[in-house]
Amino acid sequence: MKAQIIGTGAYVPEKILSNRDLEKTIETSDEWIFGRTGIRARHIAAKDESTSDLAVKAAQKALKNAGMTASEVDLIIVATSMPDMFFPSTACIVQNKLGASQAAGFDLSAACSGFVYALSVGEQYIRSGTYQRVLVIGAEVMSRLTDWADRRTCVLFGDGAGAVVLAPSDADRGILSVHLHTDGALWDLICVPGGASALPPSEKVLVEHLNTIKMKGSETFKIAVRNLENVALEALKANQMTVSDISWLVPHQANIRILNAVSSRLGLPKEKMIVNLDRYGNTSAASIPLAFDEAINDGRIKRGDTLLFLAFGGGLTWGAAVVQY
Repeated sequence: MKAQIIGTGAYVPEKILSNRDLEKTIETSDEWIFGRTGIRARHIAAKDESTSDLAVKAAQKALKNAGMTASEVDLIIVATSMPDMFFPSTACIVQNKLGASQAAGFDLSAACSGFVYALSVGEQYIRSGTYQRVLVIGAEVMSRLTDWADRRTCVLFGDGAGAVVLAPSDADRGILSVHLHTDGALWDLICVPGGASALPPSEKVLVEHLNTIKMKGSETFKIAVRNLENVALEALKANQMTVSDISWLVPHQANIRILNAVSSRLGLPKEKMIVNLDRYGNTSAASIPLAFDEAINDGRIKRGDTLLFLAFGGGLTWGAAVVQY
């Protein structure tokens, strides 16, 4: 039994922070940011908006698109690096806000690869017959993990949420395969070192901004490109496909140079790659479902298309999913 995507939804906060806005607060320029990242702007959550608020709005749209009510959801999986709090899980809070009283729920942490990991977990529940309707959400308020004095990282991230509803497939379409990888030896390339059990909150953590994102950009770039290429080829081989069989590549929106390098290595035309990085920045676990939903709504992705999701994030984690939409 395959799991198919029967509904999608997305939400981003109203506030837009442009590169021009950042020029007023740090030593940078629109030209410098765009040239190195492909980002022009990003959305920033309001002070009273939490990750669960963004997740709920994306989920409500996905449920409406699927023709479902919240009471029909069996399971909620929230992929996030920035939960509302350590516990309860953001999924529990989302369950309550949605009114999904019959649903179980939990969070999943795999950084920017979170949505692909969560999609894999949701698919397994469908395949096993344990659940019939699974809500998979990628939601992030990355602005709360950002050091706004660090021009190397603060220009990269934005806030947003995307959601999909999974159900048993009544046709050939569905999630064909998911491929996941981890290399914990490289954990320090992208991390938030302070604020949890290894380095609890303290004056040192706050003064040195250890509770914000730290990233070794040049090292990460090379590894990201190589691993994304490899996992893409692994996914294609598993399904006896070639790049020409892919209708659309829907990658994690991290950096335009990474996306272009992966596209070039795979021999996939850039015109077949969904990119909205310029308007949203890196929204971590939210980026793939956000781009996916947008491309469906604007008519690029259609039923029957073969999609390749690619993600890479802290952990290090990376993964791919082949989806017959």
